[in-house]
Amino acid sequence: MPLPKPARDSSSSSNEYERELVSKNSLKGANKFWGMYAGEHAAGTEFMIGPLFLLSGVSLQNIFLGLLFGNLMAVLSWRYLCAPIATQARLTLYYHLEKIAGKWLVLLYNLANGVLFCFLAGAMITVSATAVGIPFNAPMPSIEDLYPNSISFVVIVLAVGVVISIVASLGYETVAKFANIAAPWMVLVFLACGIVSFKQLDVSSWSTLNALWTESIAFAQEGQTESTMGFWSVFLFAWFCNAAMHVGMSDLSVFRFAKRASYGWATSAGMYVGHYMAWIAAAFMLAAQIKLLQDANPVPGPMANNVTGLAGIICVIVAGWTTANPTIYRAGLAFQGMIQTFYPRVSRSKTTFVAGLVATFAGVFPAFAWKLLGFVGIYGTILAPIGAIIFCDWHFRCKGNADTLHRSQPATPFNLTVLFAWLIPVGVALYFIQYAGVTPWAFPLPCWIACGALYLLFNRKTTFAS
Repeated sequence: MPLPKPARDSSSSSNEYERELVSKNSLKGANKFWGMYAGEHAAGTEFMIGPLFLLSGVSLQNIFLGLLFGNLMAVLSWRYLCAPIATQARLTLYYHLEKIAGKWLVLLYNLANGVLFCFLAGAMITVSATAVGIPFNAPMPSIEDLYPNSISFVVIVLAVGVVISIVASLGYETVAKFANIAAPWMVLVFLACGIVSFKQLDVSSWSTLNALWTESIAFAQEGQTESTMGFWSVFLFAWFCNAAMHVGMSDLSVFRFAKRASYGWATSAGMYVGHYMAWIAAAFMLAAQIKLLQDANPVPGPMANNVTGLAGIICVIVAGWTTANPTIYRAGLAFQGMIQTFYPRVSRSKTTFVAGLVATFAGVFPAFAWKLLGFVGIYGTILAPIGAIIFCDWHFRCKGNADTLHRSQPATPFNLTVLFAWLIPVGVALYFIQYAGVTPWAFPLPCWIACGALYLLFNRKTTFAS
């Protein structure tokens, strides 16, 4: 495999540097990352995850404190685990991993990565569709619906998905620009939704708010107030709901465009504006809907419409879009890395558009949106451990030297050491999730540690060689 070199035509906006170093002239300023992360994480998932906390019976105290500290750990993971490697190696996750695991094993990983990202993007297309359908009076699926409940809903999902796929296929520059334009406005609408919802609750003290919150849980759970998530569950969920992107190193593909590793702090815009303020605001929206309408169905479009009207509808549409865009972009890179094994000339734009179509098909099924808490835990458990292999290889074999990585050749096109280090802990975790009922978000961290330890153990004769 040849040593990657910066492209000569670095000014080309269509050059995504899929199998070469990012040119210095193509590095992005900090504002690109602050805008992208704020837009991506103050987005469609927030309209679903916040209400799902209420439906799971999580106490207000555990929401406020669990999200505060869990999101901090996520920011630190991006800043100190992912961004330093990305800004030195400047390779996509897939090309970086290919130099460790070989092209055939990466093909398997790319397939898993791309499909899971498509399912996540599909959930966000569903979210946007629930708002687009309001002006057309289209029947929206309820929280009990796992399949589409009307032809009109399917048509809306297909239309929304195709538009999102076209934008994502235009490349990172377009994705980042869209996020920068949408993020400031969406943040204000989320804040407005939270403020209006809080006023609709008509509470004047913490004790009355806490009592009303408990009543909302009892209504949603048909008289029960039992919680399935405590402080540590909320903490771990906040930390690892994006595990594939930070500890799993998927955002090597994003931060390879950053001038400095310190740009990793930009993720705090997403974590504390999106995964803190927006989650809590969305939870209050459902509580207000329960109080005023006696309706515990957390469909994002109607829920936002009840609070802020047209602005809420538009926010749901754009919020789902800004999450789906970069997610489809990541999936497109994964599919390209896989398809290039057989068709080297395949373009990223085409594979990204195909990824968008897969995501659109997934978006037809609302189950991916309604089961989001469990899904993101499973997808983090499957994908995050690969990041431990990249982390250990970078620090122990490459000694943090990018040239060593760039000049390295995989010992085999299908590295069984990497395969077993990855699949053993993931297989054990999936067994306990399926048969012991353990919550999925409890496993990304132990799987990550176990995967890295197994990789070092299997390579103990070569990993520590000077």
